[in-house]
Amino acid sequence: MEMNEKAIIFHIGQEDYGIPIKYVISIEKFERSTTIPQLPSYVRGIVKARGELIPVIDISDVLYKKQLQQDEQLRLIVLNTAELPVGILVKETKEIIDIPKESLKQIGLVAYHRTEYFSAIANLEDRLITMIDPERFVSSLDGIKEIIKYMAEQKENANV
Repeated sequence: MEMNEKAIIFHIGQEDYGIPIKYVISIEKFERSTTIPQLPSYVRGIVKARGELIPVIDISDVLYKKQLQQDEQLRLIVLNTAELPVGILVKETKEIIDIPKESLKQIGLVAYHRTEYFSAIANLEDRLITMIDPERFVSSLDGIKEIIKYMAEQKENANV
């Protein structure tokens, strides 16, 4: 028997997206972040989450070039990736669901270098959910190496 994959589901634009729960550290209400000049537009700033400084990535800006508006529904999905822990800013988290492995279909778009972080489409009875691989997502971001360097410097300065 194949195992199901648990995923956190959120809605951006007209689509549902999912991130495997194994990457999720926490889901928090987003209040505000400290903005840092000269960072790419998709970085809304940095926040302290669970004692660590993490960059806040506006996933709507990455996917649709449209920043999310500040309101009560904004949530920060704190993810642990190999590159660095990040916060993904989303409008709202809808649910955590079990996705049967057999419903995950590979898509041709994963070969397209600008969307290589789309790992599969969950073809469920009543909807389609585009699955995002957080490791590929973070490593595909323009300017991520500079952000990693900046976050390492901030962490080092905090320890002095």
